[in-house]
Amino acid sequence: MGPSSSASRGKAKKISFFIVIQIIVSGCGDHYDARALMENFDFLAIQTIYDFTSLFPLIFCYRRGLMHTNKLANPGPLGLMGFGMTTVLLNLHNAGFFPLNSAIISMGIFFGGLAQILAGLLEYKKGNTFGMTAFTAYGSFWLSLVGLLLLPRLGLAEATEAHVLGIYLALWGVFTLFMFFGTLGANRVLQFVFASLTLLFALLAVGNITGNHALLTFAGYEGIICGASAIYLAMAEVLNEQYGRTVLPIGEPASARVAASPVTA
Repeated sequence: MGPSSSASRGKAKKISFFIVIQIIVSGCGDHYDARALMENFDFLAIQTIYDFTSLFPLIFCYRRGLMHTNKLANPGPLGLMGFGMTTVLLNLHNAGFFPLNSAIISMGIFFGGLAQILAGLLEYKKGNTFGMTAFTAYGSFWLSLVGLLLLPRLGLAEATEAHVLGIYLALWGVFTLFMFFGTLGANRVLQFVFASLTLLFALLAVGNITGNHALLTFAGYEGIICGASAIYLAMAEVLNEQYGRTVLPIGEPASARVAASPVTA
C-alpha cells in the first residue's frame, strides 16, 4: 500500500461523491439506474468505515505505550525541597536571627504550600500513598500556618492564643509521629527527617503552651537541622538519579541495596 494507492482511493471517493451529488441535485436520476446508485453509496460507506477503523490500531498502540515511553518523573525532590527550605527559613526566625517578614510568608504560600501540594498530587499519579499523604498534608500545614498569621491582620479572624497554637502544633506532631513509623522501611535520611520533625513539633507545642521562650529558641535551631536534612535528601535523590550512581548517600535499606546490586554467576 503506497502513496499511489492512497491517492487512487481518494480520487475514487471524490468521483463517487460528485456522481451522487449530481444525481440528487440535478434531478437526473433517470440517467442512472438504481443499481449503479446503490453501488456508489456502498462504495462510499465502505471507504468511510475503513477510514475510521484504520485509526483503532494506532489508538490501541498509543494507549498500550507501544509508540512511546511514558516514564514519570520523581516528584519527591520538589516536595522535600519545598518543605526543607521553608522549614529552615521559618526556624531561622524562631532561633532569633530575624523577625517574621514577607519572605517567610511568601515561601510558606508558594514553595512550602503550593509546591508541596503539587508534589503530593504527582505522587498520587504514581500510586505512592505515603508520598501523597505527606506532601499534601504538609503543604496544607504551611498554608494553614500562613492563614493563622494573616487572617487576624486582615480582620477576618481573632488572633490565635499561644496555648491554642501549641495544641495546633501538637496535633501535627501526633500526625508526624505516625508518619515516622511509615518511614522505618525507607532510607535513614528520610527517617531522620520525620524523627526530627516530630521532635520539632513537640518542642514548639510545649514551648507555646508553657510560654517558654528559651525552648522555642532551641526549637528553632533543631528546626534548621530538620529542614537541612530534607534539603540534603532532595538533592541526593536528584543527583543519584541524574548520575545513575550514589553521589550523596542516604542510607538505603538492605533490601534496596540487594535489589540494586548486579547478579553475577
